[in-house]
Amino acid sequence: MERRRLGAGGPEISVLGIGTAPIGSGREWVYWGAQDDTAAVDAIRAGLDAGANWIDTAPFYGWGRAEEIVRRALEGRRDDVFVFTKVGTMPVEGALSKMDNRPEAIRADLEASIRRLGRDDVDLVHIHDIDPETPIEESWGALQDLIAEGKVRWAGLSNHTAELVRRAHAVAPVTSCQEQLSLLARPDDPAVPDVARELGIGLLAWAPLASGFLTDDFDLGALEEDDWRRRSRLAERGDEIAGHRADATAAGRTLRRHAIAWVLGQPAVTAAIVGVRTAAEAAELPALASD
Repeated sequence: MERRRLGAGGPEISVLGIGTAPIGSGREWVYWGAQDDTAAVDAIRAGLDAGANWIDTAPFYGWGRAEEIVRRALEGRRDDVFVFTKVGTMPVEGALSKMDNRPEAIRADLEASIRRLGRDDVDLVHIHDIDPETPIEESWGALQDLIAEGKVRWAGLSNHTAELVRRAHAVAPVTSCQEQLSLLARPDDPAVPDVARELGIGLLAWAPLASGFLTDDFDLGALEEDDWRRRSRLAERGDEIAGHRADATAAGRTLRRHAIAWVLGQPAVTAAIVGVRTAAEAAELPALASD
């Protein structure tokens, strides 16, 4: 699989990475349908065997479940794999989550992730989302302290505005930005890709397959009744999805491959995060990346 440098000084990564949000599926969190842990471990290992050299996870994904599965999948195989996680998302009574990007919260969150992952450090840590009550300079400074202590190698921002990216970058270089990007979705702040290119920051696209809606065999009616995608606004965009399917057919591609090719062809994009739940899905990664 092709590899690209992430930002000005980050790691060289495969153009597709292994996403773990779906394998964190759970009714106490966000339900993507039933997920067997052993199948999830097999999926991650198959993705690595297929040429992916990084995994994207977060404590938010199943409130630690995904990170623990990553640890199991990497037993005996660590030196050739980059592990990316996130900080700042906390459970809260009466809602799914809240953001707490205070320095002490970031430190505690990362240390908990390190324990779940069974590692001494994490390669790349993103601040998961915006905390309007904590200045970005304080949050970003906390990550720089963790880098200085050897607990983190690189740091980035996820779902932040272009203004916040600039402010953080003025404190210390931002290695990467992580943003939603697909044929059906764009970053909340459309200026982020341009700012990333201007500042030499890598861009990681999440949900490039629109949480499964841009896949050839996706059947909304076959999902379990409490699968969150049944209530997604994407479910109302059938005509648009059909148009992309027709474009893919005209180009001689599967819809999956067509969607990934579009994302990887965007000028600012370094790589895309593709969620995998089975070994068969993971084995398709090289074909999705070859265009």
